[in-house]
Amino acid sequence: MMTHVEFKNLGIDLLLNRRAVEFDALGGGIYYYALIICAGFLLAWLYISREEKKYTKSEDLLNMVLIALPVAIVSARLYYVLFSFNDYKDDLSEIFKIWNGGLAIYGGVIGAVLAVIIYCRVKKLSILHYLDLLAMGLLIGQSIGRWGNFVNGEAHGALVSESFLLGMTLNGEGPYHPTFLYESVLNALGFLIILLLAKKFKFEGFRAACYLIWYGLVRFMIEGLRTDSLYLPGTEIRVSQALSGVMFVSGIIIMGILIRKEKNKLT
Repeated sequence: MMTHVEFKNLGIDLLLNRRAVEFDALGGGIYYYALIICAGFLLAWLYISREEKKYTKSEDLLNMVLIALPVAIVSARLYYVLFSFNDYKDDLSEIFKIWNGGLAIYGGVIGAVLAVIIYCRVKKLSILHYLDLLAMGLLIGQSIGRWGNFVNGEAHGALVSESFLLGMTLNGEGPYHPTFLYESVLNALGFLIILLLAKKFKFEGFRAACYLIWYGLVRFMIEGLRTDSLYLPGTEIRVSQALSGVMFVSGIIIMGILIRKEKNKLT
């Protein structure tokens, strides 16, 4: 369960064990992939809960997270399995082995958003407020979570030249685009940019719309570099790239609507 990673032009040579803890008697262990995702969730939660305390002292946020988190994990797995079912049809038990990777971010995002919207409607809470919080939490979680792909030696990009500074070699093969690194850095940058902009544009929905625009654009570009994309059955259309385009356009439209509403309030 080892991954040999090299960034030759940076002088970095790592041998990574995918398991943080081994249970020899059981033939299993605790995987770094899971620990990294948990770390991303924890940091996202710390940020969101701090921001929510400025808004209300209610327990709605905690209840919402306790519902949205398992829904997001299940939907992330279902999304991945749905578009790569040929890899699982001969042994359905593999569907449950999420420690081997195979959690699609878009599936998780869709599940989390739907859970938040439904909860807010039932409890009669501001949907835009909580989607703003979710958007910022997602950027934190995605930025950190991508390092789980690094440890697993997955979600890399196409081949690059030997002279490419960031060329990454995996188990002697490559070098490849380290797309996990691109997305991690750009998500962190997006978080900081939106955080700064939100100090000026304080209306509800701004951060959520920014997330759609930023992540839609980032993922659209990065998806074109990857070699493990999920495709719509019978087509050459990358599912995540298509969704990224929809996200980007939707974000611009929603932002326009929100800005118009704000202007109308001032007139």
